[in-house]
Amino acid sequence: MIDNYLLEELVTFKKYGTLAATAEHLRITQPTVTRGMQKIEEEFGVQIFDRKPNKISLTKTGELAAEQAQKVLALNQDMIEAVQKYDYNQHHITVASVAPGPVILLKSILSDLPQQIDINKTLLEPEVALNKLQTNDFSMIITNQEIQTDEVESRYIGTEKLSVNLNKFTYLANKKSVTFKDLKGFSFIVLSDIGVWKKNAEDNIPDAKFLYQNQYEAFTEITKYSDFPYFSTNMSQIDPDRKRADSDEVEIPITGEFSSIDFYATYLKANKKVISPIAEKMTSAWENKVSD
Repeated sequence: MIDNYLLEELVTFKKYGTLAATAEHLRITQPTVTRGMQKIEEEFGVQIFDRKPNKISLTKTGELAAEQAQKVLALNQDMIEAVQKYDYNQHHITVASVAPGPVILLKSILSDLPQQIDINKTLLEPEVALNKLQTNDFSMIITNQEIQTDEVESRYIGTEKLSVNLNKFTYLANKKSVTFKDLKGFSFIVLSDIGVWKKNAEDNIPDAKFLYQNQYEAFTEITKYSDFPYFSTNMSQIDPDRKRADSDEVEIPITGEFSSIDFYATYLKANKKVISPIAEKMTSAWENKVSD
């Protein structure tokens, strides 16, 4: 087996092209690199260097050797990271979500949970959830789809329902509910990071414009001083940072397909013992804290 340090020297030599540059990048002496190149060639048992006076370069076989060495180093690094992530998840519970609402709920009950929970700040795309669990990136992911495989299972925790906040003088403000089609042509102020809700709104409100805001403070200020409609959900009521509607706004439920999303606690079956109590607490909190 060829030592990793020799593979690294070979890959670095391929990148920089000279012994001097390789030595400088790896912070070792040039004679050390020279000995390393000789040793790795002996390990392969074939000629991988073309040596000329005052110059050394890779042969075609050497080019292939360097490419394969890069793959081996990458696999070794993946192995190390996989073991480290697995070990970390034995002592910490890491949670990610595909939407912000369930994260608000989870944060509201953290003090009631005995475990130390790390919540990922960035929302995930639904299609990466399964892989992120299988590679131990997260202990639990709150998904908008139920996932059931030999390794992974999901548990329903609650349904988030969308509403629109309109100026009370808007012609729709007197309705008890609206559909996406009713909101045709409106311009909305929207937080950029709303996860799976973004596609639901963009795909189903005809001719709408979405004015996305990256900063929550900017979003709050605009909704406070403008008449642009904006979205909220039944989860917003427990958000401590939520801007409370003033007297000129009315919150109207949106009904119909894609106006609500079921969320699930999804996890490896091997982690069920530690995740189930968290999922149970979330389900209970959803029922008790979040009204329809």
